[in-house]
Amino acid sequence: MSARNPTPDSSLNFTAAEAQAGTRLDRVLAEASGTLSRSRVKALIEAGHASRNGAVTRDPSELVRAGLCYALEVPPPAPATPMAQDIPLTILFEDRDLIVLDKPAGLVVHPAPGNEDGTLVNALLAHAGEELTGIGGERRPGIVHRLDKDTSGVMVVAKSEAAHHALSEAFATRDLDRQYLALVWGTPSPTAGEIEGDIGRHPMDRKRMAVVTRNGKTALTRYATERSWGTACSLLRCKLATGRTHQIRVHLSHNGHPVVGDPVYLRRTPAGARTLSAEVREALLAFPRQALHAATLSFRHPRTGETLSFRSELPPDMAKLLMLLDAM
Repeated sequence: MSARNPTPDSSLNFTAAEAQAGTRLDRVLAEASGTLSRSRVKALIEAGHASRNGAVTRDPSELVRAGLCYALEVPPPAPATPMAQDIPLTILFEDRDLIVLDKPAGLVVHPAPGNEDGTLVNALLAHAGEELTGIGGERRPGIVHRLDKDTSGVMVVAKSEAAHHALSEAFATRDLDRQYLALVWGTPSPTAGEIEGDIGRHPMDRKRMAVVTRNGKTALTRYATERSWGTACSLLRCKLATGRTHQIRVHLSHNGHPVVGDPVYLRRTPAGARTLSAEVREALLAFPRQALHAATLSFRHPRTGETLSFRSELPPDMAKLLMLLDAM
C-alpha cells in the first residue's frame, strides 16, 4: 500500500493490499490516514468524499477489495462557529426565551457537510446575535428540532439555556402537538389510522431510511384524510407519536402512498397519475420537493407555562397543486 497522510483540503490515495481485503472501508481509510478518526472518515464517506477506482462510494461498511484504488478527499475544516448571514426570516413570535418561525422549503436548518452556510442557523445568528451564543452547542445554537431542507413550516428555536432544555425535553417526550400536511399519491384505506413500523437505515442504500425488521427504532405515525381527488391524490394530516428521521415520508411510502415530489422515497410513477389530466399529472410529477408542510405547532412556554399555538398556511407551491387538482 502506498499512501500519504491527508491534510485539510487535500486527499488520500492508495491501492488496497491483500491484507486489507474484506475490511470495512471506513476502518481502512482511517488507518491509512494516520490522522483522521473513524467517525470523521465515516462522515466524509457518507457525504460523498470517498471513491473506488474513480467512482464515488457512500457506504462506510463496504468491504475493501485488494488491487482497487481508493481515495478520500478531505475538505477544509468548517469554522468552529457558523457565520451570521443576513437571510430573511418569517417570524411568527419572539420573546426573550424563544423564536417561532415559518421555515421556507429549501432552507437547511444547521450547517453540515455540503451545507456549511446559508442555513437557518446562519440567519438566526444575524437576527438574534449574542442571545444564541453557546445555547445548545456552537454548530446548532438554539436548535431543538429540525425540518428536512425541503419541508416547510413552523419551527421553534430557543434563546436561553432554560428554554433549550425545556423545549428539547418536550420534543423528546412528545409533550406538544405538531401536525403536518402531506399531499400523497393515492387514497389511504382506511381514510384515517396509524402506520407503525420500526425505522432504520435502508439495508442497500445508507442514504435512505426504511421500515426494517432488525436494528430499527420504534415509529408510529397517525394520519387522517383531509381531502381526496378520486383515487389519484389525497391531502393527509399527520401527527408523529415518535420522531424518527424522515418518519412521515418513510411510513407513507411504505404504506403505498408516497408524498408527491419526494426525491428519495417516490421510486416510480404512481398508478394514480394515470387518472389525471396531462397538465395536472405533469405538474405533480415535476414538483421539485416533497409536498410536506409542518402546519401547526402547540407547546407550553418554557418559562410562563402558557400554551402557545401557531399555524402556517400552505406555501404557494403546494397551494397551487391543490388549485390544479380542484380545477379538474
